[in-house]
Amino acid sequence: MSRIRRILHATDFSRASAAAFAKAVELAESNSAELVVLHVLAPAWPLTGEGYVSPKIYQEIAAAGRAHSQKQLNALLARAKKAGVRAKGLLVDGSAPHERIARAARSQQVDLLVIGTHGRTGLSKLFLGSVAGRVVSIAPCPVLTVRGKRGKA
Repeated sequence: MSRIRRILHATDFSRASAAAFAKAVELAESNSAELVVLHVLAPAWPLTGEGYVSPKIYQEIAAAGRAHSQKQLNALLARAKKAGVRAKGLLVDGSAPHERIARAARSQQVDLLVIGTHGRTGLSKLFLGSVAGRVVSIAPCPVLTVRGKRGKA
């Protein structure tokens, strides 16, 4: 494998992602690589029982979600920089996270993608799917999956 210069870590801010983030920081530090931390914002779906949310309320919900995600992303970047790693964050919108992650890996020209996996099996995997599995199948670079710790975050 050629030298690792840029690593992309895709995060959903879960416990599974935390383990992958730690591994991404470790790899970035040991390879003197830049770390790109990516979060894909899911669309803000209506929260009411009737299914209609006014455009103004929808925009407020979306803005609150974006602000919360940016705050979490900034915290991860601060941790990476404290470890001596060059890091930058990306916040992108998308309803198909695996596609957005692969697209970011291409556009950022990363050498390695590090992503957490919840380790679901059986029916939960069937119904909830596996973003990590989908990323592995379409990523333009090698993907390291890191199994997260079980339990609540």
